[in-house]
Amino acid sequence: MITLEQPVIVEGKYDKIALENVIDALIIPTNGFRIFKDREKCRLIRELAAKHGVIVMTDSDGAGKLIRGYLKQIIGEAEIIQVYLPRVPGKEKRKSHASKEGVLGVEGFSPDELRRALTDCGVFLSEKPRTPAVTKADLFAAGLSGGQNSREARQRFCAFLGWPDNLTTPGLLDIINRIFTAEEWKQKVAEWQSNSDKK
Repeated sequence: MITLEQPVIVEGKYDKIALENVIDALIIPTNGFRIFKDREKCRLIRELAAKHGVIVMTDSDGAGKLIRGYLKQIIGEAEIIQVYLPRVPGKEKRKSHASKEGVLGVEGFSPDELRRALTDCGVFLSEKPRTPAVTKADLFAAGLSGGQNSREARQRFCAFLGWPDNLTTPGLLDIINRIFTAEEWKQKVAEWQSNSDKK
C-alpha cells in the first residue's frame, strides 16, 4: 500500500473504493455536484489544503472538469496537484450503460493505471506508513468513540470545528491526524469541552 500525505478528492464513493486498493490516504468524495452546496465539506477541504495541499482526481468528462474548477476556486492559493486520467471510451462494470460522454471514470481504471496516473502527475509515493499523533484511545478518552453518546458527541465536535457532522470514527480520526498535531488536538478538545460546558 502506498502512503500519501495529501488528501485525495474524488467524485464518488466508487472512485474512493477503487483508490483504496492503491493508496493509504484520506480520500474525500465530493458526491458529484453536491459539493457545490456542502459548506461543511468545503470548509474541511480548505483546512486540509492549507495544511498539506490536496490531490484532485476527478473523471475526465465535463462534470469532472466543472468539479475541478470549483475545487480550485474554494481552495484558493493552497497547493493542488491535478491528476488527470486519459479519456478512455467504455463503461464501468457495475453500470448498465455508459456515462453521458461514454468515457471511463476513476473507478473504471485498474490499480496499476491509477498508480501510474498519480506518479505521472508528480505525486510523491511513499511505502512508509504514517504514524498517527492521535489514536483511537484519544478519541475514546474525549468521549468521541466507544461510548453510549459518542456519535452525538462526534456530531457536536464536528459542528464546533465547522466540519461535516456525519463523519465515522475512522474518518474523523484520519482527518484529525492530517490537520492537527497532538498538542493542537488537545487544545481543540479543551476548547470544545469548555464551549459545551457553557451551554
